[in-house]
Parts: sequence; structure tokens; C-alpha cells
Amino acid sequence: MPSFVSRYPLLAGVASLLLTTPTLAQKAPQTDSLNIRRIYDEALLRGQSYENLRHLTGQIGGRLAGSPQAQQAVDWSKVTMEKLGLDRVYLQEVIVPHWVRGAKEKGQIKAAKGKGVDVPVCALGGSVGTNGKLRAQVVEVQSLDELAAMPEEKVKGKFVFFNRPMNPTYIETGKAYGEAGDQRRAGASAAAKRGAVGALVRSLSLAHDDFPHTGTMRYEDNVAKVPAAALSTNGADRLSQLLKADKNLTFELEMACQTLPDVKSYNVIGEIKGSKYPDEIITVGGHLDSWDMGQGAHDDGTGCVQSMEVLRLLKATGLKPERTVRAVMFMNEENGNRGGIKYAELAKAANEKHLAAMESDGGGFTPRGFALETTNPETVTRMQQWRSLFVPYGSGEFVVGHGGTDIGPLKDQAKVLIGYDCDSQRYFDIHHTAADTFDKVNRRELELGGASMAALVYLLSKYGL
Repeated sequence: MPSFVSRYPLLAGVASLLLTTPTLAQKAPQTDSLNIRRIYDEALLRGQSYENLRHLTGQIGGRLAGSPQAQQAVDWSKVTMEKLGLDRVYLQEVIVPHWVRGAKEKGQIKAAKGKGVDVPVCALGGSVGTNGKLRAQVVEVQSLDELAAMPEEKVKGKFVFFNRPMNPTYIETGKAYGEAGDQRRAGASAAAKRGAVGALVRSLSLAHDDFPHTGTMRYEDNVAKVPAAALSTNGADRLSQLLKADKNLTFELEMACQTLPDVKSYNVIGEIKGSKYPDEIITVGGHLDSWDMGQGAHDDGTGCVQSMEVLRLLKATGLKPERTVRAVMFMNEENGNRGGIKYAELAKAANEKHLAAMESDGGGFTPRGFALETTNPETVTRMQQWRSLFVPYGSGEFVVGHGGTDIGPLKDQAKVLIGYDCDSQRYFDIHHTAADTFDKVNRRELELGGASMAALVYLLSKYGL
């Protein structure tokens, strides 16, 4: 039977806060509690995040940087924020890479005897194509270090198959994803250095299914570019099993992906001017681009519509922010982060004062709280005094952590980078796959997340840091 704490976490959290920090409730004025309640009520009664996401995913779909769909998303975001009656909505030009997947990829295990076994595969973002069918033997490794220690004759002319899974014992799945991601990002160049013809990478997922997970990879300068593909977790298990029985089997890969010249795109920005301190800026955002295989719902359509909703909630509740609040739909987070870099560059050139930057890029699941990235421990302490206002809504975790990729370039300009944190247990089951679709998003969870973000922006705008 669950303990009292596990069955009633909100009551336990409130009790813990009252026992350990009895003055927190006194420090938070009653008006703040009431105003935050208004924000949540507005979100749950009249929230627009879910319907906005329905349009973004259903009418536009996957939005890889440089694609026509990405431009459609730019146009839609601008019009949608203009309808909110903000003080300003504008575009910020960004030059982005233009990689295209081409025809659906094909992968097949071929033994000396018997019928070939089809394996679900997809090209990793940025990979070169195979120029027809590419067939070679396979060598399986668990890490980049294991590959580096192998004699070259065991690797030359083969596919290197990186089959290290995400660590299922980590409670925070993002940690497992980051730890296993080196083989996806660097595997192709590591394989090419040893004379391999290509890289096959186990999908970064804790699920066992037939969805291959794409994601960005990078080629090192002055190293041959070889094709890099992700195998579904079921496919990777099958290949590993068959390799144990037949070391001489071959794998046949066919990919038509290619990189085209860079193209012009945009960050989309909407803002409400601060009533008292307009020169101090709070940025909240998500990335408008997504991979092309699904609809980009959780990654990161949810973050975009929640960021727009922050502005709508402030206006709808009449809570005029004292500091300027911007919602930024960043372009090109997935394969370059050029939107985030450009935003930070222009902010620095204009001598803008960024108080804080918040990002939602972990899906639209149930809110848990916020991750705080800052060099000043006092900032963390100050923000943690607001926890009691969020505990009733299930989002009272204020912990030191990672802010986000898009806002990362603001690290030297903003006093704190804030990552909106939600339940991550299901996120990497669909991340970067054809399964990242609108039907995987729960309306209530999504709207609660936007309200949590708006509530924290309200407090930052009122009290500063």
C-alpha cells in the first residue's frame, strides 16, 4: 500500500514546507496567491494552448528548419500572436541549415542463408545519403571508447553498430538521454576514422518498439563523411541477436538525404511592455522547428503554444507585467540552434537587460516545477521562497538544473535561465519519431503547464531578482 506521502504528495509537500520554512507563507502576499489562482482558472476554463497546438500540428505538421512547413509555422505564429493584441509582434531574421530526408529510408539484415530481415531505420539529421544501396558487414560496439580500442582491420569496410541503450535506472530520463547521446552525435565520424563505411545507432529511447528516433549528428572537419542511421530499439535488438549467431551477416542501407544551401528563416517574437521597468526583459519561449517524421507535438509544439499562452494569460487576467515579457518562437533548435544564438547576439548588441529567460522544451506533460541555471546561489534561494505558491498546483519543485538549448546563449546576459520541468517518463518514447503527434498530448496537462509558466513570469515581473 502506498505511504501517506506518496498518496497525498501535495499535502505532504505543504506540510514539509511549513515545518522547514514556517515564514514562507507569510512572505508571499495574499494578493499573489489570489492572482495565481486567477491565472490557473483562466487557463483551465478558457486556455487556448490545446487548440493552437491542434492547428500547428494538424494543419502544418513537422517543421524542419528550412522547409516550407517551417515558414508556414512562422507565418501562423506571427498572426496568432497579433490576434492577442500585444504591444509588439515581429520577426527576427535567422539563416538556417537546410537538410532534407528524401525518400523513406530502407534497412535490411542479410544473412548468408535465409530471407532478409527488414529493420525500421531513419537517417540521422545532417547525415549524407548512401548514393544507392550500401551493403557491408557489421561490427557491434557499446561505446566510442570500445570502438577506438579496436584494431582497424576489425572495423574497416564495415558498418559500426552502436548499441548502448539508455540507462533505465535513472529516474530523470533526460540524464539517460544525454549520457547515451554521444554515439548518435559523434558516432559517424568516430566510425569513419577507423575506416568504416557507415554508422548504425540504437535509437535513444527506453521503449521497445519499431519507431526509429532521428536527431542531429555532426561530422568532424577533415574526416570522411559516412552515412549515419538510427535503428528502432526492436530492430537493434534483432540485429544484435542475429550477429551473435552469424558474425558474417551484412546490413543493407538505402538513404536519399542531402544537405542543401542555407536559407532564410525567422524567430517570431511577441511582447508586452513592462509598466514600470520596460528595459528589464523576461523571455519565455519554445522552438518552432521540429523534426520532419511526426507532427512535432511534444517537441516542441507544446513549448511554443505554452509560451504564447503566457502572454494571453497575463492579458486575460489583467495582470499588467511590471517588466517587459517576450514570447519567442525560436527557429532551428533541432539541428543548429541558430535561432537561439541569433536572439542572444542581437540582445547583446542592443544592450538589452535580460532579467530571466524561461524555456519549455520537455514536452507538454504534467507540470513538476522549474530547473534554475545561474551562477548566483542567492537567486536560487530567492526563487525557492515562491515554492509555496506553486505546491497546490503540483509544480512546486525549484531545483538547480539546465535551462534549455534555445536560451543557453543568454547565459552571460540573463540573471537566471529557467527550464520548465514536467513529468519526463514518457517523453523519450516518442521524442524525434513519427509517433510525436497531437493525440499524445493531454489538454489538461498542457494548460496546467502554461499556467505554471505564466505564474512564475508574473512573480518575476513583479518582484524581479
